[in-house]
Amino acid sequence: MEEKRIAVAAIVIDEQSAAVEVNNVLHENTDIIIGRMGLPYRERGISLISVALDATPDRISSLTGRLGQISGVSVKAAISKK
Repeated sequence: MEEKRIAVAAIVIDEQSAAVEVNNVLHENTDIIIGRMGLPYRERGISLISVALDATPDRISSLTGRLGQISGVSVKAAISKK
């Protein structure tokens, strides 16, 4: 069994139409989400979301991969080493 890690995912939404799909994916993964913070930057027409996670590296990768496949969304994760 793979050990859980703490991670933070940074999500940039460039197309506001993608926000609903991003929120749906995050909702499907509430069991691994420690917390989240969203910042709408209306002047630039983008939204920034930071999500703290507690999950296996495979689960984190799966979540960020799904988010990254959404058109108008960029995502990167930083994962703890222990």
